[in-house]
Amino acid sequence: MDRFDHLEHLDKHLVEELAQVARETVRDELREQSRKRRRTAMLYAASGAAALYAGGAVALAVGLALAIGLPGWAAALITAALLGVVAYALRGAAHSGHHPDAPHRVLGGSAPGTPPSGLGMPYPPMPQTPPDSPAGPDAPHHRA
Repeated sequence: MDRFDHLEHLDKHLVEELAQVARETVRDELREQSRKRRRTAMLYAASGAAALYAGGAVALAVGLALAIGLPGWAAALITAALLGVVAYALRGAAHSGHHPDAPHRVLGGSAPGTPPSGLGMPYPPMPQTPPDSPAGPDAPHHRA
């Protein structure tokens, strides 16, 4: 069996080397992905900043256009009111996609007996007592 002892050492060395190569490959891949995502995030941030300045320029143009026929304070007030209405409309459009306060109901039937994760029941089911029984649905369940 002594001749296989050196092979065991080679196997351990090979496994360690393969694990090191796999770690380096995964690390390089994650570094590349994070670099791409960081670049994308910076481009989105720059786009948002440019859009903010463009919106400010449009608000200024609207205010100056209104200032032709109105006093400056009235033009600024009307511009602020218009921006408030636009902000409220955009907020409403953003919230129309989901309703966090809506009750969760299953259409066309009852809720599934187990969660969708497939891991089984999270807790044992409660025994069902008919509401017209003498004990009632809220009475403690004792067995004699």
